[in-house]
Amino acid sequence: GKLNHTGTETQRTQEDYLGKSFVPLWFNFPVLQWSRLARCSDVGIFRESRHCARRKDRDRVTTKRLLIDTDTASDDAVALVMALRLPEAQVEAITTVAGNVALPLATRNALYTVELCGADVPVYAGFAKPLLRSHVDATEIHGPDGMGNTNLPAPTRTGEKLHAVDALIARVLAAPGELTLVTLGPLTNVAMAVLREPRFAQKVKEAYVMGGAANVIGNQTPSAEYNIWCDPEAARIVFQSGMRLTMVPFECCLGNALLDDAETVALGAIDTPFARFAVAINHFLVDATAPIIPIRGLNLPDPVTLAAALDDAIITERGRFFVDVETEGRLTRGETVVDRYGVLRKPPNLTVALATDGPRFKAMLRRAVS
Repeated sequence: GKLNHTGTETQRTQEDYLGKSFVPLWFNFPVLQWSRLARCSDVGIFRESRHCARRKDRDRVTTKRLLIDTDTASDDAVALVMALRLPEAQVEAITTVAGNVALPLATRNALYTVELCGADVPVYAGFAKPLLRSHVDATEIHGPDGMGNTNLPAPTRTGEKLHAVDALIARVLAAPGELTLVTLGPLTNVAMAVLREPRFAQKVKEAYVMGGAANVIGNQTPSAEYNIWCDPEAARIVFQSGMRLTMVPFECCLGNALLDDAETVALGAIDTPFARFAVAINHFLVDATAPIIPIRGLNLPDPVTLAAALDDAIITERGRFFVDVETEGRLTRGETVVDRYGVLRKPPNLTVALATDGPRFKAMLRRAVS
């Protein structure tokens, strides 16, 4: 959808981008009516972003230029705080997509988080539903407001007018090979960018995808993680696009990356607005996920993915594999099929994180909210 001047969303459908000839042959790009695709036209979107992290600190470290695509709910917001406050991150734009919550809420939550950090980063709203399916949210995990029922005040700023897909394409083409894309929600916006602009996938420097379950430990179904399950067709498009992708699956936020109750209390005890915010918005998530994970605690898949994008040492074990997405299975919709042993004899298309350094991630998280 497009944002009007009040920041509310007016729906722009997939047909507006792809034409009525779009059919679920997401691997057959030539069927698209390219002549009907809108072009990016906002010349003002490349303004410099300012961040709340100390610029002196930033000068002393190597920074990564980030585009973050998010369905902003509780753990997404913590990832945004990390990205906006850490000196090694330079967030150039945030795009929002329907996922954990409806698109207007995802955009509102992103704007609130940017404002909390005192950052000047543009936020662009994207698609309000998956490519081919109805939207099913995850408010049972994140609360009706996506922020753990904390009833946060409305942000004072509004989103940008330009559609998220236009913003992604324009920024990537303006800085080819320079921008790291971090995706924290369903891949609808990114898939549409791939479909609309044939150069997009190759011009992204690298992408870190929070999604999937490499060892078939799902949090939405026994075999699927929510972000991929929500829009499996979009995930399949992105996985087959040739983009340099690292998939950080759900299980990477468990084990020693999980914050137990004592660690969560200690995080809040840092007693900054950012630490209090990170803990408060995730109380609901801890209770909601307790029945479905092995050990009760604060599981933060989006912050782990953001940390991996900033620090290569966060991922301690990884592999290059062929990965496909199940789009038709009655029981296995959204399963990320990782060919660990190469039995399909197809060339690898993704790097998959298999293990992470939990203590190193937690140190980065504490540093970000301090």
